[in-house]
Amino acid sequence: MMGRVILAVSGASGAELALEVAKVLRRTSVAVDLVLSSMAERTLVLEIGPEAHGELVSLVDCLHPISDLGATLGSGSYPVAGMIVAPCSMRSLAAIAQGLDDNLLTRAASVQLKERRPLVLLAREAPLTLAHLRNMTAVTEMGGIIMPPVPAFYLLPKTIEDITTQIAARAVDLLRLAPPQAKPWAPPNGE
Repeated sequence: MMGRVILAVSGASGAELALEVAKVLRRTSVAVDLVLSSMAERTLVLEIGPEAHGELVSLVDCLHPISDLGATLGSGSYPVAGMIVAPCSMRSLAAIAQGLDDNLLTRAASVQLKERRPLVLLAREAPLTLAHLRNMTAVTEMGGIIMPPVPAFYLLPKTIEDITTQIAARAVDLLRLAPPQAKPWAPPNGE
């Protein structure tokens, strides 16, 4: 294994992103610690189906209860290479932006920021309020990366899976753990 990464899943729409990030992380040979909010568990079932939770858990090395603030992920001494929140709800974004370490997801995110480790938030909402934008600015100023899961239309995706796989690969690439996984832009005429 090349290290450890935290994958956190909040209750925003886009549960497929969590599965795809877990798959890309598995291909990069990192150990994955998973934290799921209660709304994430509900959204997985609503958007993917009852088997989604089991599939996601099968792709990771350790599942941590979100209520366990004493878990290893809540300490800066626990060595991880970074964290991805996929998808990231506006509630989780706000809590991270304001330093409200009220559950393991937000505590682990705060640890990444204080330890100057990569924190990538696939923020899912549209349209955005001024509060959302200010919270995104605050997290960015602290060193986090806000990555709305926007499709790479220039790659001419044919399926939703094409879109989610590219977004997940791009998020994992931001951790700089392995050679790039995302398909790069290539001009049509090789310019």
